[in-house]
Amino acid sequence: MERTRARATVFLMLFLGNPGNALEVPLDLPQPPTITHQSPKDFIIDPRENIVIHCDAKGKPHPSFSWTRNGTHFDIDQDPKVTMRPHSGTLVVDISGEKVESYEGVYQCTARNEHGTAVSNNIVIRQSRSPLWSKERNEPIIVQEGVSLVLQCRPPAGLPPPIIFWMNINFQRLPQSSRVSQALNGDLYFSNVLKEDSRNDYICYARFPHTQTIQQKQPITVTVLNLDAINETVAALYNETDFLSDGSAEERRPTFLIPSGSSSSKMVLRGQVLELECIAEGLPTPEVSWSKVSGEFPAQRTSFLHFQKTLRIVDVSEADAGEYRCTARNRLASVHHTIRVTVKAAPYWISTPRNLVLAPRERGNLICRASGTPKPTITWAMNGIPIENSPKDPSRKVEGDTIIFEEVQTGSSAVYQCHASNEYGYLLSNAFVNVLSETPRVLTPANKVYQVIRNSRALLDCSSFGSPIPKITWFKDSRSSTLDGDPYVLHENGTLEIHVAQALNSGKYTCVARNSLGISENHVYLEVKEPTRILKQPEYKVVQRNRNVVFECKVKHDPSLIPTMTWVKDNGELPDDERFVVDSDSLTITDVSENDAGTYTCIMVTTLDQDSASAELIVVEAAPTPAIVYEQPDPPTDLELTDQKPRSVQLTWIPGDEHNSAIHVFVIQYADSLHHHGHWHNLTLVPGFKTTAHLKLSPYVHYTFRVLALNAVGISKPSLPSRVYKTNPSAPDENPSGVNGFGTEHDNLVISWNPMSGHQANGPGLQYKVMWRQKDVDKEWTSVTVANVSKFMVSGTPTFTPYEVQVQAINDYGIGPEPAVVTGHSGEDLPMQAPDTVQVLVLNSSLAEVHWEPVPPKTVRGRLKGYKVYYWRERSLHKHNPHHVEQQVLTFSGNKSHGMLPGLQPYSLYLFNVRVFNGKGEGPASSNQQFETPEGVPGRPSFLRITNPNLDSLTLEWGPPYDRNGRLTGYTLKYQTVNISDVLGPVEELALPANETSVTLINLKYSTRYKFYFNAKTGQGAGPVVTEEAATIMDEAMAARQVDIATQGWFIGLMCAIALLILVLLIICFIQRNKGGKYPVKEKEDAHTDPEFQPMKEDDCTFGEYSDTEDHKPLKGSRTPSNGTVHRDNSDDSLVDYGGDGGDGQFNEDGSFIGQYSGKSSARDTAGGHESSEAPSPVNTSAMNSFV
Repeated sequence: MERTRARATVFLMLFLGNPGNALEVPLDLPQPPTITHQSPKDFIIDPRENIVIHCDAKGKPHPSFSWTRNGTHFDIDQDPKVTMRPHSGTLVVDISGEKVESYEGVYQCTARNEHGTAVSNNIVIRQSRSPLWSKERNEPIIVQEGVSLVLQCRPPAGLPPPIIFWMNINFQRLPQSSRVSQALNGDLYFSNVLKEDSRNDYICYARFPHTQTIQQKQPITVTVLNLDAINETVAALYNETDFLSDGSAEERRPTFLIPSGSSSSKMVLRGQVLELECIAEGLPTPEVSWSKVSGEFPAQRTSFLHFQKTLRIVDVSEADAGEYRCTARNRLASVHHTIRVTVKAAPYWISTPRNLVLAPRERGNLICRASGTPKPTITWAMNGIPIENSPKDPSRKVEGDTIIFEEVQTGSSAVYQCHASNEYGYLLSNAFVNVLSETPRVLTPANKVYQVIRNSRALLDCSSFGSPIPKITWFKDSRSSTLDGDPYVLHENGTLEIHVAQALNSGKYTCVARNSLGISENHVYLEVKEPTRILKQPEYKVVQRNRNVVFECKVKHDPSLIPTMTWVKDNGELPDDERFVVDSDSLTITDVSENDAGTYTCIMVTTLDQDSASAELIVVEAAPTPAIVYEQPDPPTDLELTDQKPRSVQLTWIPGDEHNSAIHVFVIQYADSLHHHGHWHNLTLVPGFKTTAHLKLSPYVHYTFRVLALNAVGISKPSLPSRVYKTNPSAPDENPSGVNGFGTEHDNLVISWNPMSGHQANGPGLQYKVMWRQKDVDKEWTSVTVANVSKFMVSGTPTFTPYEVQVQAINDYGIGPEPAVVTGHSGEDLPMQAPDTVQVLVLNSSLAEVHWEPVPPKTVRGRLKGYKVYYWRERSLHKHNPHHVEQQVLTFSGNKSHGMLPGLQPYSLYLFNVRVFNGKGEGPASSNQQFETPEGVPGRPSFLRITNPNLDSLTLEWGPPYDRNGRLTGYTLKYQTVNISDVLGPVEELALPANETSVTLINLKYSTRYKFYFNAKTGQGAGPVVTEEAATIMDEAMAARQVDIATQGWFIGLMCAIALLILVLLIICFIQRNKGGKYPVKEKEDAHTDPEFQPMKEDDCTFGEYSDTEDHKPLKGSRTPSNGTVHRDNSDDSLVDYGGDGGDGQFNEDGSFIGQYSGKSSARDTAGGHESSEAPSPVNTSAMNSFV
């Protein structure tokens, strides 16, 4: 069962004259104007609606109104579109048919009557703007998987600025994560792109909140290609050559996309929202975290948005200034960015001037205090005119932010304006001085009745007015004496407070307001009501399905209050079902089903308070036979205490009815009426078959025991409490735990411990005896006895000195046992001395060893944590490398005297110093030392490009390495051919001077692929190699004829079959010629009519040349120079000599071998002088030409 109780008390309170509110003068009395309502300073209007500029004021007589616009009088009578509401200064501008721009400007309202003039703030009127997005065509974006990407939004500038969000074409928000997120400027950032990021509907939407219009950017198409897809595409073009080395994207260290650099700064105004943003790219996706360098985040005002990429602090204060660091980290590395935040402040009020009501010849002050950064300037005006230009008044004196009035006279009423301004804004406040002579009047309604609940707070109001200000006194009933002192509290505004109202406080109260001009009184009544209580709470129920169940809830309440009973199920309304019947003190559920299970709560509510109680309903399946009813046991009875001893007692009891479920365990609880009255605590558990327990007790406790029984159904109600058993006080049995000695400053020792509870104290008057002495120096203990604290600070101690400390418990009955001795240290101070004899040994171009002489232990002034070596690369020794300083720190824990500096840059000048540090911080730095690292091997060349491919030449261009690491002595170029089977040819090597950036290679084989290896050298050796591939070109006409079907499998198979047939025919021809026969060319031509037939090499079925031992002529498929001619070396043979009609070096139109059967022969030669012994694949050649 669960029970909750809540009470609410209703009061009517009118606080007049308290420090938070302006003084109210009854409107039937003369008074200067007071502005009661005005439009905001920055007023953005909807251009579709009329302009309404509010200005309302009160005063006696009622004030008149006028306006200025842009500093000059605004004559509304001259503009038929502008009207002023009756009895108000509010302007209404009808903009139908008008341009809103003509009414933009700075407006100020003036309210005046015969007693003074009040002015409003400057109200800046601007119309909201939601311009259209400029038409643009977004080019598709194609990116490689794994790289970073930024999709720019760049919405049109609106007023107020639009709210940006990204959606797809179906108006569904695009999912964002730590990898993909929207920046504060609306751009969409990808730390790295994945294949699934490909889509054609990245759309940026801008919602303009004032006009509730939405504009959208043209969709952006993003295509993400992974390296596997690129390899497959290249392989299809380049005969399955893998030009990209790996199918997975290369991992990258994090770098920040925004902000740039290692540090930045931001200014924010006090009270505004500070938003800092860090978005990083890298692979794997970096995680971003935040820290404040010089403090903690304000927990209640700080939030992290956009997957930790945005730090947001609301209601910024000056304490939020400082350095904030964002860190992006993945498994490769981490990177930091520091943002320096400065907080400025527009003026804000510390104390606004309050209205003054003064009687003639009285004195008073108007105080106007404001702060800001920079400090605002305070100026005063009277009735809207600068006070220095106002009529002089001898009773008024201005002293900075205060106006002092002395001996004021009738007729000197006025409204004073305080202006506070700096470069970030301004404040204006009106406060009047009203000189009146007025008898007191009580403003609280007469005979008002206040009702409160007993034991709650009562507040009786007595609001009054008079000039001079009246004094308030209270009386009750007979008015025998004023009500002042306990239990009454009289507030400055006249309200009478009773902290804890009781029935005897009911009655008639009279408040009297008195000044020098008269007296006024008022009567109010207080009724103290009895609280609402639930006497019989609903009980836990286990009911079979289709049965009925009744929850009872009997309530007691004050008879004068009207109660309302409400039932809820699981904190919601009861089901709308006629099976649920609510009576005045019960809830009945008929024909129970499984859906009715749950927690039912009855709530009794009156006009002043309420009470509630809950019980659970469990629905079980109905048994086919009469079911055994299982319920929680009845509470145990007849508790008895026997065998009473100072520290123990025996408790016995009689179990209640088990209700068909055996008792598993008894729970024994106790209450301590001495220390925690009304709170029950579990003491021990007893098996269900026992009815006796021997209880161990603590001294100085007033015990009351009760027992509960637990079975399989639930726990019983508690038994009736036993009689009180009081144990006697005694000296403490134990001392505080957690004793510790440490220092917070260099000259103190703080001794702390865990405070003891009332039970541990064993008696009244718990105190702690705190003892300390300097270890190995003092023999005697210094001690002090304290109470109600858990730490003690010893001042004036030497720095970081070991102390022995003890804390012993004491009460009125004695002292605790001998406490344990704990060793601690007084506070640390910063080390005094820098390490001496600092030397460095340069081991190689990237490693140096630093040595130093450890500082004397006495100068550490704390616990030695180690040494830190600060080192940085001052500059490169090479004139071409830029100046670069990035300080690094290596920490060497413990009392070390040397350390290694790895990862140095070769051929550089380094500076370093060494510092010792302890728990307090770092000591002074040693003097800066310097060393130079020797030359190392250079880095890879910055680029290698191959340009100007020709038939037999290529040009290579390169850039020197970014990291030269020494003086370059030259470059090495190696290259070799690569055939269609990726077999590498012999390596050619070429040495190049250091001042060259290009070279042209000549006499290369045409239509041949080459692989190049290029690196730079210093005196220390060669650097890493950069590789590149390219090919010389071939004749375009020939390539076009070879690229079509030569890669098709069916074509290659067909060619092999034809080659075999030709071989058979040649054998037959050879046999017939040996027999004297002659092979008819016509038959061969008739047998082969396909014009695409070409000779084939018999060994591998590839296209090539055909010739016998006597013929050598260029055939179809052989290589020719790019000019289309065939050069002959030492031969005048031509196809004409063999019966052909021309010299084009081709087959006859039916593909027959003309030269094979006609009479002229010559020695075989290579056409053009560049013929290879094996014809390359025409497919690969054309592909290579297109690649180049």
